[in-house]
Amino acid sequence: MKIGGEAGQGIQTIGDTLAKVFARSGFHVFTHQEYESRIRGGHNIYQIRFSDMPVSSSKSIIDILVALDNDSINLHEKELTIGGTIIYDRDMLKNEYIGDQFLHIPLLDLAQTHGKDRIMVNTVATGSVLGMLGIEMDVFFQIVEDKLKKKGAEIISLNKDAFSAGYRYAVKECLRCAFSITPKEKSRMLIGVNEAIGIGAIASGCKFYSAYPMTPSTGIMLFMAGKAKEYGIIVEQAEDEIAAINMAIGASYAGVRSMTGTSGGGFALMVEGLSLAAMTETPIVIALAQRPGPATGLPTKTEQADLLFALHAGHGEFPKVIFAPGSPEQAFYLTNKAFDLSQRFQIPVFILTDQYLSDSQWTTEPFDFNRFIHREYRVKGRSLEDIKDYKRHSYTESGVSLFGIPGTSKKLIVTDSDEHDEEGHITEDPDIRIKMVEKRLFKKMALINQEIFPPELYGDENPDIVLVGWGSTWGVLKEIVDILSKNKKIALIHFQEVFPLPLIEKFDYLNILKHAKKTFCIENNATGQFSRLIKAETGLEFTHHIGRFDGKPFFADSLARSIDDIIG
Repeated sequence: MKIGGEAGQGIQTIGDTLAKVFARSGFHVFTHQEYESRIRGGHNIYQIRFSDMPVSSSKSIIDILVALDNDSINLHEKELTIGGTIIYDRDMLKNEYIGDQFLHIPLLDLAQTHGKDRIMVNTVATGSVLGMLGIEMDVFFQIVEDKLKKKGAEIISLNKDAFSAGYRYAVKECLRCAFSITPKEKSRMLIGVNEAIGIGAIASGCKFYSAYPMTPSTGIMLFMAGKAKEYGIIVEQAEDEIAAINMAIGASYAGVRSMTGTSGGGFALMVEGLSLAAMTETPIVIALAQRPGPATGLPTKTEQADLLFALHAGHGEFPKVIFAPGSPEQAFYLTNKAFDLSQRFQIPVFILTDQYLSDSQWTTEPFDFNRFIHREYRVKGRSLEDIKDYKRHSYTESGVSLFGIPGTSKKLIVTDSDEHDEEGHITEDPDIRIKMVEKRLFKKMALINQEIFPPELYGDENPDIVLVGWGSTWGVLKEIVDILSKNKKIALIHFQEVFPLPLIEKFDYLNILKHAKKTFCIENNATGQFSRLIKAETGLEFTHHIGRFDGKPFFADSLARSIDDIIG
């Protein structure tokens, strides 16, 4: 289903509430949002898909459209399935639509009559949808009581009355509603990717998060700020992204696990700080939520076009790791791994998401904290004091020097953004320079490569057709394999850990690609950034590339048809 209207009409409120009702009723849920870069007006949508089977993407067709403005009907009527229904209020829209698919519900009148406020239109609309679906009111009532308990019994009662009015009206008037929904016994956890990254960071011991608000990464900062008091975290809204990354580097150097988050334009400002972290070998985790550029681009739309930017960002040569989760579950575990690798190897680690993924919600199984890694790599106090000849940047076989926490012993800890010797003092000695590059880059990279997990193979183990994706396309491509595997030998190879590329000794994905008849690299960008990375690193070229760069995500059903047409 889809809820459409202008910014400020409460589309997200309706969508979030419905998604929670479906999840608590035991269904699998996937939601995504598309919105314009403005406070009020424009055209926004919130799309929900729910099923008794797992779902991991949106479709291009809808069964129910809640239209809060005329644009929603004009733009999305053609997406309606046969038998689908459009809910609208002819008085609100000042327009009457004729046809079996249209269901007029006096949303505004019911809101003012039963909820005593026009703002209750959202609640009436929510009741109307659940009335059409025949889902019991109890789940919604519980959500309202949980959400509004601080606002008092009267507000809760008015919301229930407004909801019930919409519910009863839909039950009575929707004569063509053929939906019959039976809730399941087990409720499910509903979570977004930004929240999953936040939980992963907190569980990994993050104690400092600094950022400048920038869509679509802001949700991470808001989540961390909401948990700051409970978990003893300092969350700093910096004056800009230059300050944000340098604050995080400073906090990390001082001894706490630190993270920053931004989007493309903000990351452009962070690049010099990134190099500072690399030269001083200070661990840092950077969440980079991609959106279309260049410059401000399409600030609230989606794209996967910052992969090569992140890969090549920073002056000089230094090791870095790039992760790209495709779901909240993957985001949660990869955030933990990002903290562990950044601390272990004293390097920057990226978590790449995008607007589509950042603003989506999924039902998922509870996270397994037993899989979490939390090793302490820093040395302080007595342990540091007992080291006879401590040097911050000492040469080692692994390239990793013992990282003392300043101020916890009498040991002096020195570093420098200039090239430095083992003690951290500035130097231009060419022999030391060579040794430091070998230590920081070559020795570490050899070990980092060993830590990168292979891509996920989903589908036929000896496929004729292979789809390759990274990051947010995981859910879409997985469903395409399900659709096309009924009569084709097809598989998905999805990369969550995109740089450095996984070693083929662990899983020879190159062999599968070389033996397939057709290989597709599918990504939300114009130039095929991941396929170029694969070619540069392995020499392999895909037989086909599908890119989308209009600011919108792929949809499983329509993309499956396109691929099927190419396969023939």
